[in-house]
Amino acid sequence: MSKIFKIGSAFIGIIIGAGAASGREIVQYFTSFGMWGIFGGLVSTALFMYLGMMLTRLGSRLNAKNHKEVIYKISGRWLGLAIDWVIILTLFGVGTVMIAGAGSNLQQQFGLHPAVGNTLIVLLILGASLMNVDRVIHVIGFMTPFLLLTVIGASIYSLLSMDSTFAQLDPIAKAIPTTLPNWLYSGINYVSFNIAVGASMSIVMGGVEEDERAAAWGGIVGGIGLGVLIILSHLAIFSQIEYVGESDMPMLLIVNNISPILGIFMSIILFAMIFNTGLGMFYAFGARFFDIGTKKFVYFLIGTLFVGFGLSFVGFKDLVAHFYPLIGNMGLLLVVVLIFTSFRMPEKVERE
Repeated sequence: MSKIFKIGSAFIGIIIGAGAASGREIVQYFTSFGMWGIFGGLVSTALFMYLGMMLTRLGSRLNAKNHKEVIYKISGRWLGLAIDWVIILTLFGVGTVMIAGAGSNLQQQFGLHPAVGNTLIVLLILGASLMNVDRVIHVIGFMTPFLLLTVIGASIYSLLSMDSTFAQLDPIAKAIPTTLPNWLYSGINYVSFNIAVGASMSIVMGGVEEDERAAAWGGIVGGIGLGVLIILSHLAIFSQIEYVGESDMPMLLIVNNISPILGIFMSIILFAMIFNTGLGMFYAFGARFFDIGTKKFVYFLIGTLFVGFGLSFVGFKDLVAHFYPLIGNMGLLLVVVLIFTSFRMPEKVERE
């Protein structure tokens, strides 16, 4: 059971980074559709459970060390090449967004220049990436329960203190600009984007676990946890949409309205979740090209972090609004392949 929750927590930790934990993604993908956003959240939950299970199970079944071997195994040469490059672009792009999110977090909470948070997160990711895979999984999953408790508490407070009904708030929420066409496509796009985000590290996590059944259940538990976070965050932000809709980090603003002390605590949790996702992205990105722990891996990691640091100054809010839906559209290819693979699983690779 501990193996299952360890994998499930890490799966949530990889995916819940700056965008979702802060509420910025939630506004764009769910709250901007008002009450229909709840149904979008339910669609996302079901898909996260199923696809999370497939990724971790495949990693365990094929004893995977990186995503490349699994993707080519289930997709074939040419389709595998396309998906591989979608994942590669996603890993680097989302890692860059996490760097931007760290700067935005510390700027909103403490008034620091974005460069402070950007620099700090780069140094932390670099240091943590020098550890082995099992230690990285432990670090990624550690803060997840704290985030769940904080979001649950903030949601309860927001719902109890809301001044208007959801029916009255519905037109206000729908007036918020979004790059997505409707709630159903938005819910699917959110999952396809995040599966592209989490595929590489989820496969690596599954590869560490010998028990295929435990790996699969870890993915399911992670999917359920993600669904709970999405729906609770949506309800919290929806209930306070008049005050937090335009904020870079609406969940942080909600918690600050409850208590400035809790706001500091939430800011720390957000920074930790940003670190989790950033670590997972750059770690898996480096592992795609070089063996983990080698000098080439370290030098490559330093170079990519430096480039990501420079690009992060485009701005957190703009990166989430335009880059995430683009990756979601490309990630649909991986979602379709994973669904078809579930009907014809590859042969198990025996461990040495």
